[in-house]
Amino acid sequence: MTLLLLLGGFVLLVGGGEALVRGAASLGRTVGLSSLIVGLTVVSSATSAPELAVSTGAALSGSPGLALGNVVGSNIANILFVLGLTAIFGALVVKVQLIKVDIPIMIGFSVIALLMALDGGISTLEGSILVGLLVVYLAVTVVLARRQTRRERTASSEQEISSARDVSSQQNTLDVDRAVGGGSVKLTKGLRTTKRRSIMVDLGLLVVGIALLVVGAQMLVSAASTIALSLGVSDLIIGLTIVAIGTSLPELATSVIAALRGERDMAVGNLVGSNIFNIGAVLGLTSIISPEGVEVASAAVNFDLPVMIATAMVLLPLAFTAQAIGRWEGLVLVTFYSAYVVYLVLYAAGHAALEPFSSAMLWFVLPITALWITALVGYEIGVLRTRRAARTGSLPGGGSSAEEPGRTGVL
Repeated sequence: MTLLLLLGGFVLLVGGGEALVRGAASLGRTVGLSSLIVGLTVVSSATSAPELAVSTGAALSGSPGLALGNVVGSNIANILFVLGLTAIFGALVVKVQLIKVDIPIMIGFSVIALLMALDGGISTLEGSILVGLLVVYLAVTVVLARRQTRRERTASSEQEISSARDVSSQQNTLDVDRAVGGGSVKLTKGLRTTKRRSIMVDLGLLVVGIALLVVGAQMLVSAASTIALSLGVSDLIIGLTIVAIGTSLPELATSVIAALRGERDMAVGNLVGSNIFNIGAVLGLTSIISPEGVEVASAAVNFDLPVMIATAMVLLPLAFTAQAIGRWEGLVLVTFYSAYVVYLVLYAAGHAALEPFSSAMLWFVLPITALWITALVGYEIGVLRTRRAARTGSLPGGGSSAEEPGRTGVL
């Protein structure tokens, strides 16, 4: 039965992710939103359903402190594990909007959560602030996206009308226009009916996809926990590993399927939006539901929350380089998540290897990684400056593209 649960969980996750991506992508096209915006809003809120269910359930059962660990662990797993594994399947495209707006907002939400937790808890008022900030972010994102879509459609329509007029004047199709004019009302009604039907089908796919993802994640976590217990693994280790990854399985399934289907900007937008939603909605609503707010342990303030912020900040330079996250960068992210899990296991077990492992990470791995990322960003800035200079006709050093055609060709 355990193996059947495990297999069934994987099948439901794949099916749910497929249905969610299909419905979300089609809905975005129908209502005039890009895949990135749909990933940041609709898909991210849907894939955060397990975190919301776990956190609100913990608050109602009198254990609201579990909500913070759930949110922090899921956000770290989303960036290091889910995004890294998704990038391994294929390089991910990162839109300029993510780099300039959404990733900094994700970092801002993470910093706000840490500041609110410094006094040992997140109150009901602070939870209301988090929810309010999330609502403002979602509203502004959707409104700006709709305006941009309308501008693009207006420009496209004007171009099409201009082309149609040219053709009409050349071919003298006035009589044809009159004949077709009588049926334009029927055509408009037919298009509206088709659009309404398409939206209903897309919403149905979204609901089915969310349900399959939630049930599949629960089945998989239950089966994995049973197997781990049968092997003698403690409950604490299960919570630090299986449960943390289990609540991120919907994001993993959705992002991988989106990447495989070519919706690579939706894959990244889903994870960034999910992290924002986890802090704003999951942590915020849990703080509101719990009468005494969410208790925050000192270990979370000193270690886990700073790690969450550092993880969010690492994504910014990785996304900036060539506006993409390559396979090898994804492999680095997954490696760091593995190191993070090893640290948690060693810390929980009080193992003697904890101190040398921590020293190696602190004094060797992390500094080298920071230097490596800094070098990548510096190189990318140099490439961008050179390309900009080539477009404007002036190259570094006072030369020009006309004077150095060889260099221009290489650029």
